[in-house]
Amino acid sequence: MKPHRGYKVVFLPEGRQTEIAGGVSLLKAARKAGVKIATRCDGKAGCLMCKVKIEDETAGGVKPPGDIERRKLGSQLNDGVRLACQAIVQGDIRVTVPEDPLKAAVRRRLEEARRGHEDELW
Repeated sequence: MKPHRGYKVVFLPEGRQTEIAGGVSLLKAARKAGVKIATRCDGKAGCLMCKVKIEDETAGGVKPPGDIERRKLGSQLNDGVRLACQAIVQGDIRVTVPEDPLKAAVRRRLEEARRGHEDELW
């Protein structure tokens, strides 16, 4: 029997990816990929800071939520929101990590400045 390859985990919007064994949390996969996901509770579902969104077409790439995650997230689960510390990889998956608000604002400003500069050239 040949050994099973790892599962591919892609983190959006950066597009960073890693290959990870099944049974590992998305939080650990993110750390391996160099993707920062905020957390204060060290993966114990206490702070709710590690919310991510699972892309619909890859939702089967994580195990279904357990009792703790269902209680903490409630109806947000219907929108594909999961806690990275609790979502366990079991297949290839694409995950959107919410962008830090300050980082998002800076990125938008840079894009606007770039577009404005391009307009001046024409």
